[in-house]
This record gives sequence, structure tokens and C-alpha cells, in this order.
Amino acid sequence: MMVEWLVAWADTHSTLLWWLAAASVLMFVGSLIVVPWVVVRIPHDYFAHSRRPERPRQQWPLLLRLAYALLKNVVGAVLIAAGIAMLVLPGQGLITLFIGLMLLDFPGKFRLERRIVSYSSVLRAMNWLRARRGVPPLRL
Repeated sequence: MMVEWLVAWADTHSTLLWWLAAASVLMFVGSLIVVPWVVVRIPHDYFAHSRRPERPRQQWPLLLRLAYALLKNVVGAVLIAAGIAMLVLPGQGLITLFIGLMLLDFPGKFRLERRIVSYSSVLRAMNWLRARRGVPPLRL
């Protein structure tokens, strides 16, 4: 009975499932492009500080900073929702969740980032990507 209901649901929502599959493929390809690009752009001493270093964005006009923060947080929330959906649907759920989490602004985010990067396997993978582009390794 459950299988019949699931098949009927999939038949009635086939367009939605195709859109979700297309979004999943786009997120996968996007993550293959965006993640290495972001890792290479991180300053080598970014995680060596106890607090987040000041960014040039802090010199922007207030309205532009607010618009940027709003857009970034909305995109982060959408990616988190998509990542949760991709945990049960086809796609890169964990990677999408991680990217969405990194886009959100919340207290303790820098400590969380430092903790994640401090895992030897994560740091090794990030430094491998950086070495391939001729960028100095990250320091903790």
C-alpha cells in the first residue's frame, strides 16, 4: 500500500521531481567549481587569528552591506533547505548543507569554521587544492 501511494505521488508530482533532479545536478556541478575557487581565495593566515579578520566589505555603505547580508543569508537558508531535501533525494545533500551553513551569519560561526578546518583530513584536502593552484597552505 505504501509503495502504491509513493508511485501515485511520484506520478502526480513528476514535474517537481524533474526540477529537483535538475537542481541536484546543478548543485553537484556548482560545488565542483565553487568549492575549489573559495578554498583557494581564503588567505593563508585566515584561521590563524582568534577572531575573524576585518573584511573590506566593512567599508561599504550601510545599505549595500545590509542588502549583501540579506541576500547571502537568504541564499544560505535556501541551500540548507535544499540540502535537507537532498538527504533523501538524489544530490549532494551534505555539501549543499555545508555551503548553506557557511553563507549564513550567526554567532560562533568563525569558531565552527576553525573547528571544521582543524580536522586533519579537511585541512589536508584544502591544502591539496591550494597546492594545485600554487597557493600557500592554510595555517591554523
